Amino acid sequence: MSVNIIPKKMLSFPSFSIPSLWDEDEGWFMTPSTQSGLSVSEDDGKVYIEAAVPGINPKDVEVTFQDGYLWVRAETKEEEKDKNKKYYRQASRSFSYRVVVPGEVDLNKEPEATYKHGIMTITFEKSPKLQPKKIQVKTIEE
Repeated sequence: MSVNIIPKKMLSFPSFSIPSLWDEDEGWFMTPSTQSGLSVSEDDGKVYIEAAVPGINPKDVEVTFQDGYLWVRAETKEEEKDKNKKYYRQASRSFSYRVVVPGEVDLNKEPEATYKHGIMTITFEKSPKLQPKKIQVKTIEE
């Protein structure tokens, strides 16, 4: 007669399944900007960072730039009470984005932050030394 001190279930290894690349439902092909609500872009003279903060009053958004990092934080709390009814509602929203600002930005110029339709856009001027310079080509005749 044998006595099992350790149940057989404890000795078995868990099974892992690897999602198929062909299953689009697994989220293999999603871009980080669609998941995070943050996008970074640039042109010849500026760097643009857009952070989604829907439903937040612009006065409740805190934007901080330090040591090359941009941090956008927002939080709001709503509370409703009705003494005539048994009604109480409490809701809160918070967003926090931290991103490295690409390239070299001009620290002498203040970044500009604007808010429109739930999107906070922070614009940085690029450093003048990074601006592309056209070099005139001279022909040398022999």
